[in-house]
Amino acid sequence: MELLVAEDVQLYSRNLNQDKTSFFEIELGFNKIEVFCPEDQHDKIQDLLYALLRKKPARIKKMFSSNKKIILYYQTHLINHLDKLHLINYIENGFTAYSLVDFLEEINGFTEVDLLDWDYFIGKDDFSVLRNTRKVALKRLADYFHAIILFVLTLPISIITAICIKLESPGPIFYLQTRVGQFNEEFKVIKFRSMTVDAESKGAQWAQKADPRITRVGKFIRKTRIDEIPQLINVLRGEMSLIGPRPERRVFINMLTNEIPFYEFRHSILPGITGLAQVKYPYGASIEDGVWKHKYDLYYIRNQNFFLDAKIIFLTIRTVLSGLGI
Repeated sequence: MELLVAEDVQLYSRNLNQDKTSFFEIELGFNKIEVFCPEDQHDKIQDLLYALLRKKPARIKKMFSSNKKIILYYQTHLINHLDKLHLINYIENGFTAYSLVDFLEEINGFTEVDLLDWDYFIGKDDFSVLRNTRKVALKRLADYFHAIILFVLTLPISIITAICIKLESPGPIFYLQTRVGQFNEEFKVIKFRSMTVDAESKGAQWAQKADPRITRVGKFIRKTRIDEIPQLINVLRGEMSLIGPRPERRVFINMLTNEIPFYEFRHSILPGITGLAQVKYPYGASIEDGVWKHKYDLYYIRNQNFFLDAKIIFLTIRTVLSGLGI
């Protein structure tokens, strides 16, 4: 297949001889992919794609169904004019062009945050949860409606939990903690108290899987996520959604923002009682865990829809029934 118009062939050949090309070909077992990116990114991207082939060969094979011809591009603003022309010619001849980040998202179900740049966020129609006012209003209405139903249905459990907390240890039934919500605004998140009263006498700490500060009742209500029920009040107040990134404390946000690219973008939507990160990656007690949670949070912000929300609710119920909480 002739991919370059005739008058460009000689010029393009000279470019290949004189300079390092900005694209390379990779064999993924089922087909070949042409990847357009800056030359200094070749090794990194090859490693990513070969690792993907080892982990998810069936998913990649599905991408090539019906002899689909694929090319990938990444940071094309840094490649030379002739390579951009070559990329355009591929598209003109029937190839499907994917942003590398989009391609990885579709296969992995999360966003590779280390590959992101400003172009990912600017001019993206995919972030409909941010732009589509009708969609935002419907999601808010659904949150309010379901929060009332859940509040009524869980009232007997809440009463029993309150009694058990009061009988086991001195202190308040509820625990209020300042978290950061949408648009970086702070609010008080409400939870059933699951730790001793002096749990943070030495300062803010991440919750651990076997945290010694957790009471016996606290251990049970954390595993079953009963401690999260009072956050339905936060949903009714408009401070939270049923589904979204979990709200974090300012001290941890400041720490993670310095380590994780675009971490504060999670505050572009309402935080949630549950979320994709919670059902896919249950623990969050380190910077590495924060990175993984951010990968899922960004994926959710970009791809939020009814079916994804339904999937998260199903996985949350499974998590509660199997006792996989902290």
